Amino acid sequence: MSASEQAITETSSGYIQHHLQNLTFGRHVDGSWGIAHGAEEAAAMGFWAVHLDTLFWSVALGFLFIWLFRKAVKQSVAAAETESAPAPFLNAIETVIEFIDNNVRDVFSGSNPLIAPLALTVFVWIFFMNLMDLVPVDWLPWLAHSAGVEYQKVVPTTDVNATMGMALAVFFMIIFYSLKIKGVGGFLGELTMNPINPKTMGMPKIAWPFVMLFNFMLEVVGLLAKPVSLGLRLFGNMYAGELIFILIALVFAAGSGLVADGLQVMFGEHVPGWFLLLAAMAVAATLLLNFSGKLATRHTLLLVLIEMLLIGGLAFAGGQLLHFGWAVFHILIVTLQAYIFMMLTVVYLSMAHEHH
Repeated sequence: MSASEQAITETSSGYIQHHLQNLTFGRHVDGSWGIAHGAEEAAAMGFWAVHLDTLFWSVALGFLFIWLFRKAVKQSVAAAETESAPAPFLNAIETVIEFIDNNVRDVFSGSNPLIAPLALTVFVWIFFMNLMDLVPVDWLPWLAHSAGVEYQKVVPTTDVNATMGMALAVFFMIIFYSLKIKGVGGFLGELTMNPINPKTMGMPKIAWPFVMLFNFMLEVVGLLAKPVSLGLRLFGNMYAGELIFILIALVFAAGSGLVADGLQVMFGEHVPGWFLLLAAMAVAATLLLNFSGKLATRHTLLLVLIEMLLIGGLAFAGGQLLHFGWAVFHILIVTLQAYIFMMLTVVYLSMAHEHH
């Protein structure tokens, strides 16, 4: 590998590592507390380090969920008092609530007034966190860097700590309701007398301890697999999606162009976020003129192509097209992962309410 090729590889590798690094707060090796400057310092902080960006965005999006649904409740009350037609926003919120309620009714076999609100909270909250993956990868990190914040990961579900934290919360609820509904004896009996029940099979009592131990090992593995399946599935899918967005960003930030010579020739190793923001705004303005009927579709396509070539050449145009295509597909992933986490939560809690 030549020196120039190695420099490009190191630059690309550094770009990816920077975008995948959380804003970590913890105790340094010298005993002081502060923000980690790099992955090595973050790793040295150990288990008790805190990812501030994950906490900030997850809490902020949680409050956004509360605010939106509180607003919907107020609109619903106002519409009922005035006997007016509900606003489109209220219709959208009611559609989500009815969708979740129907799914819970179909899956949950017990009687617990907490399950439907929990399912709604889990679905909408995870959907909002996943949706942050559609924000261009450089925008918010650039704003954070301008404010003096070195690292910023804006998708909480790409942090395994967040996904496993939610999964463990569901797991503790499974244990709680299993003990509450079935009792300690019933819960232990479920773990030791299934799937092979020595009593119903007529086995001699001397063999019962061995069969119960075998059952216990099988059931405990299945029990512990529930939070793992919840947390790692969500993390893996969202992390892979974010990584693809970052790789696509490298496509239009590193190549040579047909008209321009490439963004790195213009700006050096790092393309500033404000440039990408202005470029996207220029393209969006052109599309907006087309949507409003002020610009013909043929002229719009030609103008957008010219803008992309002038901004960054073929690499930029190809990268934008890849970004758009992956973002459209990723909308399905964002929604599907929130739905799967919600449904598995309801299924697992339904199993905790069942008697065997």
